[in-house]
Amino acid sequence: MTTLITGGCGYIGSHTLVNLLEQQPQRDVLVLDNLSNSSETALQRVSELVGRPIELVVGDIRDKDTLTRLLKQNQVDTVIHFAGLKAVGESVNQPLDYYSNNVYGSLVLLEAMQEVGVNKLIFSSSATVYGTPKQLPITEQAPTGGIMNPYGRTKWHIEHILQDVCTAIPDFTAISLRYFNPVGAHSSGRIGEDPKDTPNNLMPYITQVAVGRRPRLTVFGDDYDTIDGTGVRDYIHVMDLAAGHSAALERLSQIGAGFHAINLGTGRGYSVLEIIRAFEAASGQRIDYGIGPRRSGDIASCYAANDKARQLLNWQATRGLDEMCTDAWHWQQNNPNGYT
Repeated sequence: MTTLITGGCGYIGSHTLVNLLEQQPQRDVLVLDNLSNSSETALQRVSELVGRPIELVVGDIRDKDTLTRLLKQNQVDTVIHFAGLKAVGESVNQPLDYYSNNVYGSLVLLEAMQEVGVNKLIFSSSATVYGTPKQLPITEQAPTGGIMNPYGRTKWHIEHILQDVCTAIPDFTAISLRYFNPVGAHSSGRIGEDPKDTPNNLMPYITQVAVGRRPRLTVFGDDYDTIDGTGVRDYIHVMDLAAGHSAALERLSQIGAGFHAINLGTGRGYSVLEIIRAFEAASGQRIDYGIGPRRSGDIASCYAANDKARQLLNWQATRGLDEMCTDAWHWQQNNPNGYT
């Protein structure tokens, strides 16, 4: 049987493929990606890292005919669903694109899965579903909703759809992995985060300033109720995040049918200024930055409770901030213009 990985050429998808195929080298995988914010080169490099070819189908999850054909012809039994737009700031300006790609695309995928009889899904969700947290660290029992940006709302809507599907189809299993803030890169420096336009996330912007692609970093707000006034987030190494997906796939059967939301984070928050200082120490580069106004849709602090991931997946993050910064810089040094 085969695992279909939507969005497998993207940042998290490509790193998950490396971890998954190192842990389970006999597993058959198939990647579907429309390459709108990813690169086929990433998948080629994954193939080199794991020592085997990986089939790529260039297509969109909103194309039901293609999805149904792939699920049938490849005897897919599990889907890992990464495909979707993911930038908070961009979603505020382009909400319709986000609802079309993320929500409608997921609906089409679920319809195709139901038609073919594929009942196992691991979903790439986000801690943004919690909105403004009422207490920290955030557990999976914390209320969701009250979300301040369209990106987070799309993830929240998809989770509700998955819950309803699990109710309607008793043997359907959906694991929703709620990411905190993925950073870093594979230690080889061969794959990493390569946004096609202006980065919307902190670490790739920092690395592009360090390598000379961008002149200066803007820190959005220094008047939050945090240790230094800048936003605090739970930054997690992308390879730890990848290992979380491999653990979820391995334990799908033991976890059993139904909807399961699981946080993937470190349980520790760092401010923007702490990240800048840590990156400067790891790279030896000075990061020029200035303070700007708060960015629409941002919150002050967000970090995870990880008890459920440890219990259900036997997983926890093992890489610290220094390794996150070192690997991010190694990737950017080796690939100053990304995959191009």
